[in-house]
Amino acid sequence: MKANPLDWRIESLKSVAEAFEVKFLQPGGSHVIFRHANGAMLSVPARRPIKPVYIRKFVRLIEEGTAE
Repeated sequence: MKANPLDWRIESLKSVAEAFEVKFLQPGGSHVIFRHANGAMLSVPARRPIKPVYIRKFVRLIEEGTAE
């Protein structure tokens, strides 16, 4: 994801989040909310493909526990 932030789908982000024990929910809207154990959150639009800026923020959330 770091090397190529293009053409990712929300299902892939959910799989990565599960592997790193990051919780997520999709409350019926067009976004999925990812929440790190330290409280950091990131809302990602579920449309396809996901824009690279969201993939970079997601990687940062997974690695450091911060989205911004």
